[in-house]
Amino acid sequence: MNTSQNTTEKRFQRIPMREQDPSERSGNFNEVPFGYSEEEAVAEAQRCLKCKKPLCVQGCPVNVKIPEFIGLIAEGKFAEAAQKLKETNALPAICGRVCPQEEQCESKCILGKKGDPVAVGNLERFAADWERQHGEVTIPKKKLPNGKKVAVIGSGPAGLTCAGELVKDGFDVTIFEALHEPGGVLVYGIPEFRLPKQIVRQEINYLEKLGVRIEKNFIVGKTATIDDLLNEEGFCAVFVGSGAGLPSFMNIKGENLIGVYSANEYLTRSNLMKAFQNNAHTPIMKGKRVVTVGGGNVAMDSARTALRLGAEKSMIVYRRSETEMPARKAEVHHAKEEGIEFHLLCNPVEIEGNEDGFVQNIKCIKMELGEPDNSGRRSPKPVAGSEFDLDCDVVIIAIGNKPNPLIPSSTPQLKVSKWGTIEADESNGKTSMKKVYAGGDIVTGAATVILAMGAGKIAAKSIIEEL
Repeated sequence: MNTSQNTTEKRFQRIPMREQDPSERSGNFNEVPFGYSEEEAVAEAQRCLKCKKPLCVQGCPVNVKIPEFIGLIAEGKFAEAAQKLKETNALPAICGRVCPQEEQCESKCILGKKGDPVAVGNLERFAADWERQHGEVTIPKKKLPNGKKVAVIGSGPAGLTCAGELVKDGFDVTIFEALHEPGGVLVYGIPEFRLPKQIVRQEINYLEKLGVRIEKNFIVGKTATIDDLLNEEGFCAVFVGSGAGLPSFMNIKGENLIGVYSANEYLTRSNLMKAFQNNAHTPIMKGKRVVTVGGGNVAMDSARTALRLGAEKSMIVYRRSETEMPARKAEVHHAKEEGIEFHLLCNPVEIEGNEDGFVQNIKCIKMELGEPDNSGRRSPKPVAGSEFDLDCDVVIIAIGNKPNPLIPSSTPQLKVSKWGTIEADESNGKTSMKKVYAGGDIVTGAATVILAMGAGKIAAKSIIEEL
């Protein structure tokens, strides 16, 4: 093969990230990908075509200056690349790991038409990690304090992003977090092997260095209401980014048996409460045969966590085919590599228990796909007479989350949808209540980290303009 052919092939092939071997990682909670070396990052960055009209930026909900930070990596200017990222993204080490780049920025990459798109997420992770590991984290210049206080409810991706934007503009920002540790879904929902908690803490520490204050164990709606914050505590505006932490169930017989968990509880016990440790104060049932119901990232996280907690067999039951699965392809791929068993086009109809009330098996029915529904995915329909049993001792229901009703119920001035989400203008985050803004999963329902960040950024811009 001549040199020009070789160069062309390299242009269309991304540099893969090295990973833990599946047989080893299924028994530990260490992060699966190792990340790029400096040489690998430079080689991948040099694939970028530096388009005059970069469509990748349009595909990013927070409008990261993608060609610019990648260009800096290509030149070996890693610290500068990280600083360029942080001009528009307060949490690059997190986004580089958990954002669905394949559906957003990378899906717009011109190289993707003939081969692999530039690995934007891998490069974002590299730049943020390099900055942190080399102790070169810099605090950007802030505007002088303007004397105005803003309250942010929730320290998940929407709240953290909103707070970061506001504090840089001179606002006095306090985040109110209901749990004992900040980070929201980033700490309670996403496992260590996908997003190390040390990374989340360091990103939050960066915001605290910028001047953001975080009040933990503060439940807005109980400890104080939004009206209290505005009328008694002197806040000029409130941003609600409390997420969607209320689990959904299937309402089938047997969901109250011992050994049935919502994915929310299961992952929170493992991720936040460290239930996998022998001395954990909040233990978890470490089943031998675990069934997870659902096909999204949360289902993959739950099934893979069960494996690491000692399950001999961890199974996914999903009512559609793999084509319709909402989970990221990388997460499905990792799950398969680790030996997760997939039962597709199946749906549970009952969970059965023994005489002591413990889960014994789950009864499923086979499904077939009909016409597309409102989501664009083909609707599953049960196949008569196709019921079968799967033996199991733990069942995890991972079919989605809803917004917690506490804030809407304690703030009757806020308009809510029939799904319990707060109604807010997507273009500016404004709600029906003056001085109150909202964004992220509390508005959209359970969605992605980067979309929540985008909503936090939009609301911050609106607050800045208003105040």
